[in-house]
Amino acid sequence: MNIIFLGAPGAGKGTQAEKVSARYGIPAISTGAIIRSAIKTGTPMGTAAKAYTEKGALVPDEVVIGIIKERLAEEDCKNGFILDGFPRTVPQAEALDTMGVKIDLVISIEVSDEAIVDRMSGRRVCDACGASYHVKYNPSKDGVTCDKDGTTLTQRKDDKPEVVLDRLSTYHETTEPIKGYYEGTGKLRIVDGEQSVDEATAAVFATIDNVG
Repeated sequence: MNIIFLGAPGAGKGTQAEKVSARYGIPAISTGAIIRSAIKTGTPMGTAAKAYTEKGALVPDEVVIGIIKERLAEEDCKNGFILDGFPRTVPQAEALDTMGVKIDLVISIEVSDEAIVDRMSGRRVCDACGASYHVKYNPSKDGVTCDKDGTTLTQRKDDKPEVVLDRLSTYHETTEPIKGYYEGTGKLRIVDGEQSVDEATAAVFATIDNVG
């Protein structure tokens, strides 16, 4: 089955994509990861993307779509795949259709803006070992330092409330309209992302099984 995960930053798309990948044996494809891989391996589209990233510019749609097409042609995608982080705009969704990529199911992980700000602004990370904590849901023992190595925990710039709100605004403006695009095809399903991770995963599995 070919699946797209939609949802705002911090909604849990990546987590659910990994769980679906493990259960159904299909690759979870993160746009950022495959662009980096294409650049590293020097594919034609990767070379094109490198020209933009080296200038600090956004990689244009046609290059991103070309890289996606290269990745979906690989052997491990023949029985299905999960797209996480693509499409981000309605033109990108239309481009997938134009290049003949069949999408069976689109799952939107729905979480309120307030809950996302709470989740992301509460995250703290250890810069030494990469361990991740949350001031409310998963604090370190003393709430200040990493349990593993004692390094003082920090908040990433992307997780500051004002930055999170800006990212959410961009999501609502440019990415959320994709839901309407796929709703018109009958492929859109909604999953409550404010449940526990395990409850959301169970709902995602049930959604996939009902379609499959």
